[in-house]
Amino acid sequence: MTYIYSFLFTASLCLIAQIILDNTKLTPGHITSIFVVIGAFLDIFNIYDRIITRVGAGALVPITSFGHLLVHGAMQTSIPSGLMGVSMGIFSLTSSGIASAIFFSFIFALIFKPKN
Repeated sequence: MTYIYSFLFTASLCLIAQIILDNTKLTPGHITSIFVVIGAFLDIFNIYDRIITRVGAGALVPITSFGHLLVHGAMQTSIPSGLMGVSMGIFSLTSSGIASAIFFSFIFALIFKPKN
């Protein structure tokens, strides 16, 4: 049943993004940013943790999870470290994803040439 919930959650996010893309003048970058902010707001009120408990790993895949991880890491390290912990904690949970995105972007930029 977790697989079905996971599929339905990610499919509903894709459906919402496609509806926004088709009916507005927003670009995919705008929609991605909106989903990151929504994930961050859901984590502030502990709603995203409940979604993860119910849906499983399917809630950790979409871009909303990135906003969740940013806020979750900041809140987690702000308790013992104070204000300095907020800036350190933002990247504690997302550092591997950010580093791999930079690394693979560099590798692909070396391999492929742009058309224009």
